[in-house]
Amino acid sequence: MSRPQVLVRRIDSSQTPSLAPLWLAQRVESGTSAEAAERALSEGTLEQALARPEVVAFLATTDAGEAVGYAVLTDTTGAVFSDAPSVGLDQLFVATAWRRHGVARHLLSAAATYADRSGAEQIVGHVPAGQRDANRFFARLGFTPTTVRRVTTPAALQRRLAAATSGAVSRAPLGSLEQVLLRRRSARGRALREAAGAR
Repeated sequence: MSRPQVLVRRIDSSQTPSLAPLWLAQRVESGTSAEAAERALSEGTLEQALARPEVVAFLATTDAGEAVGYAVLTDTTGAVFSDAPSVGLDQLFVATAWRRHGVARHLLSAAATYADRSGAEQIVGHVPAGQRDANRFFARLGFTPTTVRRVTTPAALQRRLAAATSGAVSRAPLGSLEQVLLRRRSARGRALREAAGAR
């Protein structure tokens, strides 16, 4: 019996039901609880995202109509410090049972065709740093690392900033290179003193 053929088509917000089960699976796999993912879906998060003019989505299905993967692209041409027109590969997800069957390659082919036709000079993949297999997959396809994106919540950042300003190193302007270097030197000094005291 031959493997089912994979078909890729562009979809929009009117086809949210086709994409919803895969989107929910991706959210849960990323660490969101099933309840929170369902709530986000019921609140229209997916539909609103697909309705945005800078968002383009592709859905991969078998010839029998089973949805097996999707890709979401965004126009990142207006990104700060980037002159080249580019398309961001915001999400690439394949159902667990369909991984290593070429689905991701079909979706990336559609993404490359779209980027080429839209005049983009670059495709920027957003791959979580902790996903080794995904990073290796993208590296094999010629994606090279350019920046590291780090994420925090506003509350956590404010707590860290408040702690930094209340410490002994707060004399330097917050966030300055001098303050960072002073912290590193202080940490090194403490480590050396502790190591010497342990002998």
